[in-house]
Amino acid sequence: MEQIEKRILKLRKQLQHWEYLYYSEATPEVTDSEYDLVMAELRMLEAKRPDLLTIDSPSQRIGGQAQKKFRRVHHDFPMLSLDNVFEEAGFLLFDKRVRKKLNHDKDITYCCELKLDGLAVSLLYDNGKLIRAATRGDGTIGEDITANVRTIRTIPLQLKDHGNLPKIMEIRGEVFMSKAGFLHLNETAKREGYKVFVNPRNAAAGSLRQLNPEITAKRPLMFYCYGVGLIKEGKLPKSHWECLQQLKAWELPVSNQICRCIGSVAVLNFYWKIKKLRSLLEFDIDGLVIKVDSLALQQHLGFTARSPRWAIAYKFPVQEQLTRVYNVEFQVGRTGVITPVARLEPILVSGVVISNATLHNINEIKRLRLMIEDTVIIRRAGDVIPKIVSVVISKRPATAKKISFPMQCPVCGSNVKQIENKPILRCTAGLICAAQQKKTLKHFVSRQALNISGIGDKIIDQLVERKLVKTPADLFRLNKKIFMQLDRIGPKLAQNLLETLEKSRKTTFSRFLYALGIQKVGKTIAENLATAYGMLDTLIAADINSLMGVKDIGNIVAIHIRNFFEETHNIKVIQDLLSPEININWTEPMVLPILTRDNPFFGKIIVLTGTLNNFSRDEIKDRLVTLGAKVRNSISTKTDLLIVGKTTGAKLAKAKQLNIPMIDETKMIYLLRGHLNAITEKQFNN
Repeated sequence: MEQIEKRILKLRKQLQHWEYLYYSEATPEVTDSEYDLVMAELRMLEAKRPDLLTIDSPSQRIGGQAQKKFRRVHHDFPMLSLDNVFEEAGFLLFDKRVRKKLNHDKDITYCCELKLDGLAVSLLYDNGKLIRAATRGDGTIGEDITANVRTIRTIPLQLKDHGNLPKIMEIRGEVFMSKAGFLHLNETAKREGYKVFVNPRNAAAGSLRQLNPEITAKRPLMFYCYGVGLIKEGKLPKSHWECLQQLKAWELPVSNQICRCIGSVAVLNFYWKIKKLRSLLEFDIDGLVIKVDSLALQQHLGFTARSPRWAIAYKFPVQEQLTRVYNVEFQVGRTGVITPVARLEPILVSGVVISNATLHNINEIKRLRLMIEDTVIIRRAGDVIPKIVSVVISKRPATAKKISFPMQCPVCGSNVKQIENKPILRCTAGLICAAQQKKTLKHFVSRQALNISGIGDKIIDQLVERKLVKTPADLFRLNKKIFMQLDRIGPKLAQNLLETLEKSRKTTFSRFLYALGIQKVGKTIAENLATAYGMLDTLIAADINSLMGVKDIGNIVAIHIRNFFEETHNIKVIQDLLSPEININWTEPMVLPILTRDNPFFGKIIVLTGTLNNFSRDEIKDRLVTLGAKVRNSISTKTDLLIVGKTTGAKLAKAKQLNIPMIDETKMIYLLRGHLNAITEKQFNN
């Protein structure tokens, strides 16, 4: 190795060590001027020999070129969230569940860490070199933020190897901002005329997701690791606490405020200690993270769909403040539910400026006895969600006004109804309300509704946002030119979408009813309605008592159906869909008489496979359901009968394997056409 290369490697090693001491251990070994001299020498040598420049060099922390878009990263092991408790009783219940699951009478050893108020990230190291960094995202898919993370000086670009470093190792931790760094950042923003951040977490998240790494490099970000995800060609100690000590030995930053506690009493003592120290810490925390220390026990306890069973977040009590309600507005959600929202005089609660608080529903307003201009107590539940706890009646002014609930939807002006015995207000114009457009359209095109394949969520989002579609009928007015205006749609795809729309005009009565998105009307109830009424006009005219006579429909569902068809806007959209221009159509379902339990299909679990010559799958399913059958999509040991069409596949093979009785389409038609008494129950089973 030549002299200049040896010198570069020596300088990098020295600088990495000094950065670790300064940023992670807070024990600087040299002055800033000495550090700057060594860094200047390194940059000079790398400029002379650019072929020796590597991405893990300390000189490369200044940030790279701005990125246009973050690349998606798939986490090999999901980055799950933690369940929360807010009181001592909640933690003790967690401890009880752990001991019960492990059949463990003795105290469990836990590792307790600070719950940092930042952004979770994943760092991937290859032979100790940082090669990728990603956000948590939805836990499965995150965003590649490698260029930005390289600018954070507490994160080593090269780990210190003691001979036991795994080849591939994923480190998980939290990026955050100190209180002092946050104040300095906001002071600079004010001075230079930029928008200030609400709190340190908001500042950290915004800084980490900058498209330009040079901006991230100027932000005072810090990092502490709290665990390991993927690991290859290497192993870790047997406990979580020992893992953290090993990470620290590799010069990864680990908080000094961690504690190994034996039993719940020791955990609670540590909790109270940290709670007292909370205000003295240089960064924000909102509680403790408590983990079963043994990795073997962690593995035994396992996970739920969203969180590990071996860890819990024990959050600190919420903080409360007084403020005034100057108005109450009503917002319409994607499902038509109308939610009251209190507009507040801005107040700082737990480090966050609060100006709005949801009131959930009518009962919440009644419970609080809230009036406009009232003084209220605001709390941030779990240091996250603002909530009005109570009204300070003694401070109520003479000018206070009662809250008026809307009779018409604040978005579309349609009627607002309150379902009997429910505190929920809902807009009845599901098909035309702008607040519900995306949800309504996505449901309308879904597989079990009109089955307009190819028109997915992203296309619907663009069509609504560009005001190209307002109601389901507008979908059928689209042309090739309009489709090609959308992102990533060329001539071929545009033509395919038009053909799919054309094909979907032919449907079934039950599918059409389901596609309308009537509240509480799922696929089965839509099928029951189609069977019971046969014709749309008959259903529209049906009253509450008539609807309640249909299978599976009670008072609440009947009211939802009646409200939907009483709304003139909905009827107009339905008429539009059935007009000669759009021409949604179906064959009227065969209305069969109510049959006795003696019919051979009653109570049977039936599966269909293959293509039928004379009917669609949905038409046959309608008839079977009318006869009391239960139609399923897959074969199991509980299946009573398989109806076999052409071009069958795996279902037929599995049915033969399980000795499931089978009939073909001809025999099925024979049974459906009224010859029900020709075959006895015994013959059917044979």
